[in-house]
Amino acid sequence: MNIISGKIQKYQKIVVYGPEGIGKSTFASQFPQPLFIDTEGSTAHLNVDRLERPSSWAMLMQYISDLKKDNLGYQTLVIDTIDWAEHLCVEFICNKNQVSGIEDFGYGKGYMYEKEEFGRLLNRLQDLVDTQMNVVLTAHAMVRKFERPDQTPYDRYELKLNKAGGAKISDMVKEWADMLLFADYKIEVYKVDSKDSNAKKTKVSGGQRVMYTCHHLNWDAKNRHGLKDCLPFEYRQIAHCIPSKISRDTAPVVDTKPAPVNPAPPKRNPDVVADKQEVVLPPVQQTVTQDTASIPKELADLMVAQHITEVDIRKAVASRGYFPEDMAIADYPEDFVKGCLIAAFPAIVAVIKELHDQENIPF
Repeated sequence: MNIISGKIQKYQKIVVYGPEGIGKSTFASQFPQPLFIDTEGSTAHLNVDRLERPSSWAMLMQYISDLKKDNLGYQTLVIDTIDWAEHLCVEFICNKNQVSGIEDFGYGKGYMYEKEEFGRLLNRLQDLVDTQMNVVLTAHAMVRKFERPDQTPYDRYELKLNKAGGAKISDMVKEWADMLLFADYKIEVYKVDSKDSNAKKTKVSGGQRVMYTCHHLNWDAKNRHGLKDCLPFEYRQIAHCIPSKISRDTAPVVDTKPAPVNPAPPKRNPDVVADKQEVVLPPVQQTVTQDTASIPKELADLMVAQHITEVDIRKAVASRGYFPEDMAIADYPEDFVKGCLIAAFPAIVAVIKELHDQENIPF
């Protein structure tokens, strides 16, 4: 038995949620060398490095798999936001099973399928954390009615994620996180004398942005670093908890000062010349070429990422007897493209590889 004593340094899994516009994206941009997957297109005002907005759940999963193989020098992956990523997950499940909505499965089966698929995402993110990167998930907050057997119902803030039936995606994300931070405006409500009568009037003041780090009746939060219950909503307040680099032989280098809002980007491929105002993406994230202009964008993005051509797709489809090889992808039925090609894209890739291997067999 190999007994390990003492603390173990590891990359962190952070979930930051709060009302819209409070600054979650800006907060996440100050983590060490961040790379954004912007699922809702809300980071246009930030000077950050980002991957092209994923047009499908399969593309999002492909991004994470590629980063596990090569993190391109980045130290933090930010998915902004995870509740918009959940929409891609639901769309993927519905297309795969050719139903119009998650409720169409009946008896809560759709939510169980979503729980399984979302669990795969969290497992891939865990693999990324175990190898080389911090992971930050941002999410919107919503107010839900909370009931306990021993108390009357009351309202509380929670992650804006599915909590239907027994699936409870929000609970999965909370359990997965090392640090769950709830950002909100600190409001003070007090009574003042009224000029018209002896009655008291209620007034509200404040508006300072703060983050809560510990569980409360009115919100979910947690941390494993002994942070104060309430802190200013600033990255420097938690910077000492976030490693920027961990070596197997040495202790991690931990930020002790606030990270710059726009940290210097990692080194790029010297053979690629970039516009000064544009972020150069690795080859798998390049813009779709004219060869895929007539193909639905969700499928075209996956094809570009895997360096697959339309000819490859048509051969694979024809080999399984679906449509003739000379039939263009643009002429395929929409339900076939979404339910088979996009939803089962890894299987299509496997068929294409099999066909390529057969073509390379010497006779």
